[in-house]
This record gives sequence, structure tokens and C-alpha cells, in this order.
Amino acid sequence: MAGNLVGMFVSGGPIMFVLLALSILSLTIIAAKVIQLRNVRSGGARRSEALTNWQTGDRQQAFDAVRAGRAPADRVMAYAMEALDQGFSGPKLDAEVARRGNEELAHMSGAIRILELIAMISPLLGLLGTVLGMIQSFQELELAQGSANASVLAGGIWLALLTTAAGLLTAIPAAVGASLISGRVESATLAIEGAISQLMLTEAAKPGAGKV
Repeated sequence: MAGNLVGMFVSGGPIMFVLLALSILSLTIIAAKVIQLRNVRSGGARRSEALTNWQTGDRQQAFDAVRAGRAPADRVMAYAMEALDQGFSGPKLDAEVARRGNEELAHMSGAIRILELIAMISPLLGLLGTVLGMIQSFQELELAQGSANASVLAGGIWLALLTTAAGLLTAIPAAVGASLISGRVESATLAIEGAISQLMLTEAAKPGAGKV
């Protein structure tokens, strides 16, 4: 059975090896991103508690809460709290918080474009392999000068179609992975925006809160 699968794979031609490499790359990226993003949506309750402490003036407790977090929202919120505690405010603080948020977004979004590219080009590569295989099959039929039977032609055609199937099998996991990862990144980005907005509203409501 294994020998038959290897034989079929080899019969698909060089494009099968390209698709295999893309498939391995895709699955590796998906696994790495799942590990990287496993905590990006965590810590919502901790941040809410930190905001409560910040509002009541217990800034040290608020710092400790967000510093213990591992989510991007915790890191950006911790910086914003430190900046506010040191007296920074206004457009400069907003710009720096936005910059740090964009850095977190870029870090989380890394390699998603590669998955999207794999999902886009894999079916095209599979189709190219099929077209090339069909051309070869009809060339062989022409050289046979009518002596070839239908089974020979059918065998050449189904081998050519292997690359289309391989292209789809490569593209589908990449497309699903890119979509799910993008959704997770989007949720983490919304968590950053929500945490900073709530912190700024809390600070505006109690501008005279004491420092750590």
C-alpha cells in the first residue's frame, strides 16, 4: 500500500514535490502560530481587576496585575499605566501606545501572508501539473497513431489529475489555518484597543489619582 502511494506520488512529477514542500511549510507555520498565539486572548478578568484598582488609587496592585499577564493587551496596558503614572498624557502618549499596539499586531500577524499565498498558489500549481500531464498523455496518444486503447489514455489522465488533488489538499489547510489565525489576531487586537480605551476613560474620570 505504501509503495503504491509513493509510486503515485512520484508519477505526479516535480510539481508534487513542490506541493509537498508547501504543505510541510504550511503545517509548520500553523503549528508555530498556534503555540505563539495560545495566550493572546487571555487575562480579561485580570485587566478588569487592574482597572478597578487603578480607579480606586491602588496603582501598585494594578501594575502587578497587568505585569503578570502574558497577552499583548497586558503588555500595552502595562506601558500605558507606567506612562500615565510618570505624568505623560495627550497626543504623544496616544501615538506611542498606538505604535506599541501596531508592533504587537505585526508580531502576531507574522507568516499569515505566507499561509494565504500557499492557499492561493497551490491549486494553481496543481492545475498546472494536470495540464502538463494531459498534454503528455495526448502526445503519447498521438505517437501511438491510433493503437493506444482507452485504458492507457485514462491511466495517463488520472495520473495527471493527481496534482490537482494534491494542490487542493495543500491549499485547504493553509486557507483554514490563515482564516482561524487571523480571527485570533483580530480578537487580540480588539482586546488591546478595549483595554487602553477603558484605562484612558478611567484616568480621565480620576485625573488626580496618586502615583505608585
